[in-house]
Amino acid sequence: MLPETWVSFSCGSEALQRVWDAAEAKCRWNLKRFGDDLVLVEGGGYEKIWLETQPMGGEMYALRSLEAARNNCLLFMRHQRADGRLPGSIRCEGGAVEAQFDKYQGFCFPYPALNLYYLLGEDQDWLLGLRDCLRRFDACLWRTRDSDGDGLLESFCVYDTGEDLALRYGDAPNWWPADEPPRGYAVVPMASMDVTSWSYACRDTLARISRILGDGEAETWRRKAAEVAERLRAGLWDEARGACFDRDRTGRTVDILCHNTLRCMYWGSVSQGMADRFVREHLLNPREFWTPFPLPSVAASDPAFRNAPENNWSGQPEGLTYQRAILALEHYGWHTLVTRLGEKLLRTLAENGCRFTQQFDPFSGKPSLVHAVTHQPVAEWSGEPIQDAYGPTMLAALEYIAHRYGLHPHLGQVWFSLGSGVACEYEAAFYGHRYAIRSDGKKAEIAADGRPLGIFACGRRVVTDAAGRILEMVRIE
Repeated sequence: MLPETWVSFSCGSEALQRVWDAAEAKCRWNLKRFGDDLVLVEGGGYEKIWLETQPMGGEMYALRSLEAARNNCLLFMRHQRADGRLPGSIRCEGGAVEAQFDKYQGFCFPYPALNLYYLLGEDQDWLLGLRDCLRRFDACLWRTRDSDGDGLLESFCVYDTGEDLALRYGDAPNWWPADEPPRGYAVVPMASMDVTSWSYACRDTLARISRILGDGEAETWRRKAAEVAERLRAGLWDEARGACFDRDRTGRTVDILCHNTLRCMYWGSVSQGMADRFVREHLLNPREFWTPFPLPSVAASDPAFRNAPENNWSGQPEGLTYQRAILALEHYGWHTLVTRLGEKLLRTLAENGCRFTQQFDPFSGKPSLVHAVTHQPVAEWSGEPIQDAYGPTMLAALEYIAHRYGLHPHLGQVWFSLGSGVACEYEAAFYGHRYAIRSDGKKAEIAADGRPLGIFACGRRVVTDAAGRILEMVRIE
């Protein structure tokens, strides 16, 4: 039997409560059966589980359905090939589950899977299975994705990194099922900051697992992770410009300033100094990524930027980027920036009828309206079914609320986030305990299993262990 998990939130802000209630209700639309397994699909017209979204999405949904959260990782582990390759997506049609290996489709997997270890009651079998999965996948990457031996892992097709219509891929194919590199294309095989960072995330997580298990391999994996980080820095980081850039098949820099250094921050593969420079010089630059509605996929000032409303990673901000940005920024201590991004997203959702679309106009913040199935632009008055309930946007909204006003389980810790200005009550069950926040917007009382842990001024996060012992405090405003 799975451990108990649940969550509840009520607040004095009508707009914030409306977003929470709508996201909670519409997330349930995305619960599906893949054979005997309950999963959370991506939604918004995307009926599969993808490696780039749904292990992360399931983990963010774990307090609502720990079963779906577990399965969103477990199905990828179960369908891992003998050679170590993980499916890029998994679908279910007519009750038959099919693992698809025609692209890698990102890798937002190691952290969510490790966090589930704690939510699943520190299940040793889960941890051992995850260790085996990551070892094999990392080995597969280095066996198949360093075709020129330069120490940088490569993307072979557009969907390897999940960046549909991204101009920096040039004439690259969308899919590439083979482990042999494509030939005859202008850009691919492309030395990729994303794919290289996947190896770092594998090795960093394996070091964490080794420390938990006490198997004596932690320092080895830590050293191996550091080697990947150094290869990334030496090969793809531009010190003069303060950002990472991919390189095409000839070794030339793909000179498009994209948001993907933020993705590297999600995987933890860049140093603190590199992350700080990217955030200060680019992410917070209003001409580049800090547009009125922030986080376009490509800097708004770059010639490759396209303000296209369809699923297009050459321009408009994506709900998936907002989802990934939380962990990416918290990895490097940018907690107050997470709060600012959350304000932007939550306000836009409230002002636009809580329609959870995939993309948003970076200048107006308006949701980009596309057909619910074809994902082509449609007009409000067209009568056509319009995309809603896109999972990454909904889960991002719920997660930003939790990281501002609520509770978050983080690798065995409990994060009590005490945002100011809104009276609220937030309760959740996980780790075999029940936790609560009661706030008037100025001061908040926190408790574990009904036992008061203290009253604190709002604007900070109180971090405790599972039993409620205070470990540290962090500013979030």
